Amino acid sequence: MVRRHRKRSKKKYLGSRSWGAGNIKHRRGKGSKGGKGYAGSNKQKWTWIVRYEPDHFGRHGFVPPQSRDIKEINLWEINKMIIEGKFKKEDSGKFAVELPGYKVLGCGKLEFPAFVKASAFSKSAVGKIKSFGGDAKVE
Repeated sequence: MVRRHRKRSKKKYLGSRSWGAGNIKHRRGKGSKGGKGYAGSNKQKWTWIVRYEPDHFGRHGFVPPQSRDIKEINLWEINKMIIEGKFKKEDSGKFAVELPGYKVLGCGKLEFPAFVKASAFSKSAVGKIKSFGGDAKVE
């Protein structure tokens, strides 16, 4: 039967020449070690890994990339949508552009005065909207 003790008794080997290694040539070099470092940790050293480093394999702390809550839209895209007729003209002569969940970026230009309501604006976008007689408001 297998002995399950923390310390192995050396007493049983005191009369023997090879201490349970068989031939005297066995356990001589580094080849009996089973590899360098973590070599064989998924094979012959698996029981050691399970006991002393159970979290060695697998992903730990990996956070998937978060999807952004705020989407971006450029001024030229808003201008294109105004030309296509997707926004209505108010009594003041300005187009009412509502973009919830969007950040307006300043790429391009507006050809029409528009009242733009969005979640966020870049500085250049606010300047360009106001230069064409429009207004920018954060929701």
